[in-house]
Order: sequence, then C-alpha cells, then structure tokens
Amino acid sequence: MKAIINTPTPDLKQSKEFYESLQYYLFESDDQHYVIGGGLIIRINPDRYSRPGLIFYNDDWGKTIDSLAEQYHIINKDDSQFVSAPSGTIIELCHMDSYPEFPSFEEVKELPGKFSGISIEAFDFKKSFSFWSLLGYNINAGNVEGGWVSLGNQSQLGISLMKFHMCPHLFFNPSFTYFNSGNNIEVIKRIKEAQIPITEEITFFNKEGIVDNIIIRDPGGFGFFIFND
Repeated sequence: MKAIINTPTPDLKQSKEFYESLQYYLFESDDQHYVIGGGLIIRINPDRYSRPGLIFYNDDWGKTIDSLAEQYHIINKDDSQFVSAPSGTIIELCHMDSYPEFPSFEEVKELPGKFSGISIEAFDFKKSFSFWSLLGYNINAGNVEGGWVSLGNQSQLGISLMKFHMCPHLFFNPSFTYFNSGNNIEVIKRIKEAQIPITEEITFFNKEGIVDNIIIRDPGGFGFFIFND
C-alpha cells in the first residue's frame, strides 16, 4: 500500500512557488504535478472539483470497499472509488497499477522540519477511529478513551486523530504535522526569512508567552502544524 496527499489549488503557479519556498522538490508526471519531501508525496491538483484529501493505492480494495459500503456512501469515478471520512476528509482508493513512478531524490530538508503525520480532528471520535481501522490503520500510541491516537498502516502515512476541542488553535481538516523537538523557534525564523505567510502564531503552550509554534496554509487550504513536539 502507498499513499499520496491531494491538495487542490486555485492557482497552480502560486502553489508550486509555495512548496518551492518550503524547499520541496517539484516533479511532473503524465500532466500531474507533485512535490516531494520528508517522506511525503503531495499532488497539487488544479482541477476545480478537487478537494483536500488522501489517495491510497493497493493491489486489491475489494474487501475494504465492501466493509466501507456497509456504513458509508461510495462514489465510483473513472478507475477510483471515493469515500468521505467522518471528519469530511476525502479518501480516494486506487489500484496499485496507477501509482506514479517517482525518481529518487536525495534527502530533503524542507523548511517545516520533521514530518510527523496527518492531523485530523474528529467530532465523533469512535466513529472516526472505526473508519480508519477499515483502511488498515492500527494504534501506535494513545488510546480511544483518551481522545487521541497515533495511527499507522502499510502505507507509512501516519494519522494523528484527536477529539473535538482538544487543540487550542486553528484546525484545518486535514493538516500536515511537523514536530521539531525543541528546535522550532529556529524553524520559525527560517520560515519568516522565506517570507511565507503565517496563519497563526501560537503562544498557548509557552509559559513565557513566546511564539514557539505556528500554523501556515498552502493555497488550497491544507494546514501545516509546525510545532515543537
């Protein structure tokens, strides 16, 4: 199983420049536009019907789709199946044969720092956890009773699922999460030097009121939680 992030864009040039400013590699294949960095592959999608979401590739989705169809509406489009997670995140299921071939890149040190998965806020936490379980996700850390779990599956794309009203800051579903182990102030400095607009400066977790966490957004609305830890 493999995974690609889908981010829509109202302006392809603007989105490419945004990710270039964050020091991701740009790559194009079959008229599709991708950026690569930190173990992430992101498709920048100018299609006006595109929505933020996740694309999973697998050899056989038969049993998974049957299980999803018992509880969720499935939309068939071309050679893909679409389903909406309880949080509203759009999931596209594709056959592995359609997974693009990507070149090997040297290790990318993108500006946001260390990628730590996709964050999703869940209004109905148990239902959301059940949904992601149907996609092969298991708990790596946390527990359902506590309202936060770190999830992983064969795609290697981690999901951080948290209950509604757990996070005291803006929340965009879904969002990239970066944890920088106490080095975030330097990361924030570099982002400001690159003149990347900051959506929110966060002081909530700092006893001295210092901005040590920030949120930025790409032109399609995908959030970036750039945090200490």
